[in-house]
Amino acid sequence: METLIGSTIDIVIGLIALGLAWGALSSAKLFKAIVLFIAFGLMMALAWVRLNAPDVALAEAAIGAGLTGALLLTAYKNLRASTSVTNVEKLELGNRFSSGLTVASLLIAVLVATGLGYAVWMLPPEAAGLSIRVAADLGNSGVTNPVTAVLLNFRGYDTLLELFVLLLALLGVWSLGLPLPQQETAPGLVLDTLSRLLVPLLIMVAAYLLWVGAYGPGGAFQAGAVLAAAGVLMLLSGARLPNAWVGWPLRLMLVLGPATFLLLGIITGLLEGRFLQLPIEWAGVLILVIETAATLSIAAALIALFMGTRPSKEKW
Repeated sequence: METLIGSTIDIVIGLIALGLAWGALSSAKLFKAIVLFIAFGLMMALAWVRLNAPDVALAEAAIGAGLTGALLLTAYKNLRASTSVTNVEKLELGNRFSSGLTVASLLIAVLVATGLGYAVWMLPPEAAGLSIRVAADLGNSGVTNPVTAVLLNFRGYDTLLELFVLLLALLGVWSLGLPLPQQETAPGLVLDTLSRLLVPLLIMVAAYLLWVGAYGPGGAFQAGAVLAAAGVLMLLSGARLPNAWVGWPLRLMLVLGPATFLLLGIITGLLEGRFLQLPIEWAGVLILVIETAATLSIAAALIALFMGTRPSKEKW
């Protein structure tokens, strides 16, 4: 009975996710497409929970639905502010008649889904993968959460590259020289009250996710995303970065995570003979140092991406 109920829930989540994805791609209204995209992100978070991947679910809910949704809504608002309503309606009307592109996208999606379905179908009933090897070496990683062990120890260079990719994405946005969005009006009572209640809670949740990542679902990316959500909420409430933090302190925080990770990798390479080979007796402490620095850098980068412009004392 439990298997039947679980399978039914999985099928419903999958069908809803497919419907939301199709609605977001085919919608002629930009605002409707953004709302459907946010709903799709939340549904994917539920799907990851059903797949027993709470770490990915947390990241999907915080980044895929929360921060990305806020970024798209802000971009839509700025588009309407900088473009006449008639031009926005023409853009939406143009999307409505792109039937050829829609059909082509649908065919590609069907082919990809068919290939993935076939690959999953051909997997052996009990595919252990690398889980046995990870479990065997987990005692040497410095943590007890296998996800954190893989991301910060066994394959730490992947995470290091991800941090640099995020930093490069921010530099790419700043290089565009986008104009500063129009000044926001004073927040309403609901938004102001919500930010005052949620921001301290989000900071505490971020600290908890950072600490619990050593032995449970969490870690730097989840903590950084939640911390960035607190910063975005403050920006939406009218808060701005103090002038003392606009210059080198902000840039130092942006590079703190990648630089700390890279520096420790070089030091451990010289001492242990391999890049990012953490000493067993210091692995737990070093992972906590890396994750703390990465959390601050991830949060700062996501908040700066949300702002969408190079900071300066005159603008911020």
